[in-house]
Amino acid sequence: MTRLFESTTVNGMRLQNRMIRSATWEGMCDERGHPTQKLIDCYVALARGGVGLIISGYAFVHPLGKQLPGKLGIDSDELAPDFRRLIEAVHVAGGRLAIQLVHAGGQTNSGRIGRQPQAPSAVAVPQFQETPEALDAAGIREIIQSFAAAAARAKAWGADAVQLHGAHGYLINQFLSPLTNRRMDEWGGGIENRCRFLMEVYRSVRAAVGADYPVLIKLNARDNVPGGLELEEAVSAARLLSAAGIDMIEVSSGTPASGMKSPVRKKILRPAQEAYNREAALAIKAAVKCPVALVGGIRSCEVAERTVTEDGLDYVAFARPLIREPGLPRRWESGDRAPSPCVSCNECFTPGLTEGGIYCVTEKKQREKAERKAKKAGQGA
Repeated sequence: MTRLFESTTVNGMRLQNRMIRSATWEGMCDERGHPTQKLIDCYVALARGGVGLIISGYAFVHPLGKQLPGKLGIDSDELAPDFRRLIEAVHVAGGRLAIQLVHAGGQTNSGRIGRQPQAPSAVAVPQFQETPEALDAAGIREIIQSFAAAAARAKAWGADAVQLHGAHGYLINQFLSPLTNRRMDEWGGGIENRCRFLMEVYRSVRAAVGADYPVLIKLNARDNVPGGLELEEAVSAARLLSAAGIDMIEVSSGTPASGMKSPVRKKILRPAQEAYNREAALAIKAAVKCPVALVGGIRSCEVAERTVTEDGLDYVAFARPLIREPGLPRRWESGDRAPSPCVSCNECFTPGLTEGGIYCVTEKKQREKAERKAKKAGQGA
């Protein structure tokens, strides 16, 4: 058995292999954030497909932190029954589930939340749809407590872990980035102060769930926008998190304004294009004691295996290949090491907006074409 398929333990959470389903928005919840049967079926397929850890789509911890429609919510106890059904179904299928916690901050809009969005600073930047209102001290504290309350719910409802979303231009990342954080009080300025919100969120979450419960983070290593967070600053944040006891750092990069270097880059068609956050993940790995996961364009078993053997990173994470093929980890483990058929077109996200759930549009088109061809051949016979 290769290192990729080794079982590991993260703060008591046993994982069957080193492959993680990285969080992605599925568009499979109702307007209030309740998970639907469609989302349950999606996660059960991933669990049966052999992925070591499923990280949920980003769940808003506060009503003003919502973003896309169909987004998972974890801001209220009323969500408990549907969450419990979701988590139990994953466990029955043999999976592990971490709930990703997020506040969209300035990356939402007034049409979605019914008021002007809030962010560290009232700045107009390309990643924001409208200029947000600067958070005051009371607002900051309220959001910190919202993260803690959400983490406590996830644990009480049976989730195996929580992950903070500190990447892709959302609120934690907005505080870290000098582009979106122009404050000159204790929450802004140098990188140590810009890390304060992140560290206060982490400490409040840790206090809410206890020392023996896995708390993970998805962290931007670079924002890939002029004036945004750079690798040296991200390494500083990672060191602080490691020293404070974070259980895993998943390294990502980019924001919606990052163009060709967005979090979900297109046309990843050969191994040389895969693992595009590798350099940054290695820099963070060298600076921390906790496990580090790499996300970003991994499509082949060859690259996944090399990441955890030659590179020495602890986990590989991917999302779009598992939209195309939920059973990809099981297939690789069985000996079929052909790469994922995912072509990184990003069309999978469109039906999340129009049809109530993401799926591989390319695969559907190919299947329908084959069906039409078979039907035509049958008529000719």
